[in-house]
Amino acid sequence: MIRQTRLRLRHLARNTRSLGARVARVYIGLLIAVMTVTIIVASSGISLFAHRAAERDLAANARVFEQIIASRQQQMADAGAVVALDFGFREAFATGDRATLSSALASLRERTGTREAAVISLDGEVIASAGARKINGTAILSALDAGENRGVAMLDGDLALAAAVPIELPDLAGWLVLFNTLGPADLAELAHLSAVEVSGKVLDRSRMPSALAAMPLASVETVSGASGQELAQVSALKSLESGLEPRLILTHSLATAMQGFRQLQLVLALIALAGAAIGAWLSIRMARGIARPLHLLAKAARKYGAGDVAKVQVEGDSEVRSLARSFNAMVDAVEERERQITHASLHDSLTGMPNRRFFLEKLDRAMVRQSADHRTLVAFIDIDDFKAINDTMGHPLGDSLLRNVANTLQARFPDAMVARFGGDEFGLLMTGIDTAADCANLARTIDTVLNREVVIDGQTMLQSASFGIAIGPQDANDADALLKCADLALFRAKSDGKATCHFFESTLDEEASRRRRLEIDMRRAIREGQFELYFQPLYSLVEDRVKGFEALMRWPHPDHGMISPVDFIPIAEESGMIVQLGEWAIREACAHAASWPGELSVAVNISPRQLQADGLNTCVVQSLATTGLPADRLELEITESVFIGDVERTLQLLHALKSLGVRVALDDFGTGYSSLAYLRSFPFNKLKIDQSFVRALAEGGSAHAIVRAITTLADALGIETLAEGVETSADLESLRGIGCNMIQGYFISRPVNSRDVPALLHSLAGAADLHAHAA
Repeated sequence: MIRQTRLRLRHLARNTRSLGARVARVYIGLLIAVMTVTIIVASSGISLFAHRAAERDLAANARVFEQIIASRQQQMADAGAVVALDFGFREAFATGDRATLSSALASLRERTGTREAAVISLDGEVIASAGARKINGTAILSALDAGENRGVAMLDGDLALAAAVPIELPDLAGWLVLFNTLGPADLAELAHLSAVEVSGKVLDRSRMPSALAAMPLASVETVSGASGQELAQVSALKSLESGLEPRLILTHSLATAMQGFRQLQLVLALIALAGAAIGAWLSIRMARGIARPLHLLAKAARKYGAGDVAKVQVEGDSEVRSLARSFNAMVDAVEERERQITHASLHDSLTGMPNRRFFLEKLDRAMVRQSADHRTLVAFIDIDDFKAINDTMGHPLGDSLLRNVANTLQARFPDAMVARFGGDEFGLLMTGIDTAADCANLARTIDTVLNREVVIDGQTMLQSASFGIAIGPQDANDADALLKCADLALFRAKSDGKATCHFFESTLDEEASRRRRLEIDMRRAIREGQFELYFQPLYSLVEDRVKGFEALMRWPHPDHGMISPVDFIPIAEESGMIVQLGEWAIREACAHAASWPGELSVAVNISPRQLQADGLNTCVVQSLATTGLPADRLELEITESVFIGDVERTLQLLHALKSLGVRVALDDFGTGYSSLAYLRSFPFNKLKIDQSFVRALAEGGSAHAIVRAITTLADALGIETLAEGVETSADLESLRGIGCNMIQGYFISRPVNSRDVPALLHSLAGAADLHAHAA
C-alpha cells in the first residue's frame, strides 16, 4: 500500500512538471487563433467601412454638387432680377427696342460671367445679344408655364444651367433667362470643391449608358468604369426645357477610396503581431505563476515518495478567500453604482421625482392597458413667469419653488406619477380613471394645489401655474400623441392668461397646424420681402398738426390676403423671427421718414426679443447713417414687459440709444404693475396712454381722473403724453381738456400705405382741416 502511494505521488510530480508547459501552449495557441480571427474580421470590417464611407462621401458630395448648382442658379436669378426690374430694360422690352435689349443682354452676360442671356416672350420668341447661341424658346416657355423657373436647358446643343426671371409690365410679359454651360471644364471646377476625388457629368437621360440609366435615383451603386470598379450616383436635375430629363452623374473610384485604408490594415497587422508576442510572453509568465504552487506541492510529494517526511504550508486557500472577498466587494460596489446610475437616468436630480423618460415609459405601459372604462389622464404643467422669479428672487428660491410644486402635487395625488420634465415643466399621470370620474373636478383640485399663496424659504409669494389636460383613449391612443395633446392644451391655457387650465380639443391640433403653416409662410415672406409698413399719424393737440407717424407692420399674404398682426406677431415672437422683422422695420421706417417734409418723426415698436438680442444699437446707427435721418426724428416704442429679466442690461441699452439722440416712448402706460419705478429709472420722452383708458372716457367713472393723473405726472416730469385709440370727436375734446399733448386713432386716420402719406398730410394740414374732419 505504501509502495503504491509513493508511485502515485511520483506520477503526480511528473504530471505537475509538464502542466506549466501545457498551459503556456494552450494560451499561446488560443492567442494566435484569436489574433488571426481578429485580423481577418477587422480587415473585412475596414474594407466594408471604407466602402460605406466612400458611399457616404459620394452621397454627400452629390448633395454639395446640387447645392452649388442651386446656388449658382440663384446667383444667376438674382443678377437677372436686377435687370428685369430696371425701368429702362422694361421700357425697351415694352417698345420692342431690340437694339437696346441686345445691348443690355450682352452687358448682363459679360457682367455676370454667364454664357448667354436672352429674353423669351410669351409666344416663345427668343431675343438675345449679337452672336447668341441657339435656344429653343418654345420648349423653355412650356416649362416656364408649368411653374418651373430653375433648371437645365439646351444651349446650342449643349446642356446648360438656366434661371428665369419674370418681366412684368406690370403683368407678366416675358421671361429673362440666363444660361451657364455644364461642360467637362465646368463640372471639373465643381469637383475641385469636393472633399474627395469625384468625377461628374450631366447628361440627358436618353444619352446615358444603359447601366446608369437603370439605376434608381439618389442611390449609390457599384459599376464597372474605365479605371475599374467605381461608385456611382445618379441624381435628377430640374429641367427648364420640355422633353429634357437632365441627370447629374457622379463617380468615385473604389481603388482610390480604399487606398487610404491599406496602411491602416498594415498597421493593424503589425499591432496584432506585437500583441501576439507580448501575449505569448505574458502567457508563459502566467503559466509559471499557476504551476508554481503545484510545483511546490509536487516537490513535497517527491520527498515524501522518497521516504522523507516533509510538510508544506499551502497559502492558496487564504488567497482564494481574499480574492473572493475582494470580488464580492467589487460586485457589491458595481451593483450599487448601477442602481445609482439607473435611478439618476430615470429621476430628476433637483426634485427627486421621475423625469420625462420615466414618465413616458410608465405612460406607454398605461396606454396599453387603457380602455373606455379604464382611462388615462395626463396633465402638462408649466409654472407662470418662472424666469422672472429666478431673475428677481434668485435661483435658490426658484429651486425651492420647483421642489414645493413637485412635493405638494405628489402629496395631494399619492397614486399618481408626478414627473419633472425639465425647467419649470411638470407632468401628472393618472391611470385607471373610470367613466364616472369627474375630470373637471380633478382639474379644479390640481388648480387648487398649483395656484395659491405659499411660503418658500421664509418668503410669502403667490404660486401660479397653467396646465393642459388630455385624456386617453378619447384624445389619443399612444403616449407621444397624448402628451402632445396635453401640450397643445397647455399652450391654449398659456394663451388665455396665467393660472389657467384647458382640456384638449380637436380644434387645438388644427390651430397648431395652422400656426405651423403660418410660420412656414412667414419665413418665405421674409425671404421674398412680402411685408409692408403702414403709417398712422400722431397728431399734436397743442400745435394742431401732424408731428409724426407710427410705423405698423402689415403682411399682404399672396393667397390669404392681409394677415392681421394679432395672428403673425405672436408667432414671430415665439420663433425669434421678430428680431429680423424688427430690424427690417427700423431700416424701412427710417428710409421712408427721410423722404417726409419738415421735422416729421417716425415711431417704431421694439419687441422684448429685440432688446434681449445683440445688434439693436448697431441696427439703429446703421439705419440712421444710411438714410440720413436725424436721430431725434426716430422714436422707439417699448412696453414694460422688456424690463422682465435683465433690467440692468435693458436700461444700459436704452441709455445708449438715447445718447444717440433717439427718442424713447413707453407704450401702453398704465397697464403694468410698476410703471412709476420705470419712470424713475429711465427718462422717457413720451408716455402712450393705453386705449382702454380712452374707451372708458365715454363711460365716465374714474377714467378721467386716471388720464388726468397721468398727464399731470408726465407734465411735471417734462414728458409728452399721447393717447391711443381716439375714435370720436368727443374723445378728442375730452383729451384736449384733460391736457393730453398728442392723440392717435381712427378719428384722425387709419394706418395708410407709405405712398398715401403725402395725400394724408395734405388732407390733415392745419387745425381747420382737422375740425372739418371731425365734422
